[in-house]
This record gives sequence, C-alpha cells and structure tokens, in this order.
Amino acid sequence: MKGDKIIVDIETPCEKIKKLSHMEIPMMETLDIKNNYVIDRAQEAQCSSNCLVPCAVLNLCKLESGFMAKSLAKKAGSISIEFNSV
Repeated sequence: MKGDKIIVDIETPCEKIKKLSHMEIPMMETLDIKNNYVIDRAQEAQCSSNCLVPCAVLNLCKLESGFMAKSLAKKAGSISIEFNSV
C-alpha cells in the first residue's frame, strides 16, 4: 500500500491482463461492483466475464486494506474450481 492506494503488479503471458499488470488502486474504489476501479480496468482491457483475475485482485485488495482478515484467508486455504464431465 502507498497511502490510500493498493499497488498491484501482475506477471502474465495474457495480453488482456498485461493491460492490468500495474495498478495503483484507490482503496475505497474496491468496495462495490459499480464504480469499481478494478472492474472498470478489466472492462477497458476487454477481459471475459469469467476471467478470475479481477476477482483475485479484489480479494487481494480486501486483504491488504484490512477489510478481510489475513488469518481467516489462511485458515480457509486455497480455493479451486473443478469442471467435472457430466
């Protein structure tokens, strides 16, 4: 964090996410879906609606700003999505 901004740097081979690879995110612009800095940048980069990166960045912001307890996140462990064939 730098003042009221959360600094995020992402290394990725994805051309769309490269457009989000460095962000200085105003902490108070991460709380809602509307007027959300990260979601707005993802839309500008034309990320797909199922891209997991914006959601991951928002969770990181909540951890860094203290809106989500790091101990709770550690206790919950990893999150995964599995696609099983039907």
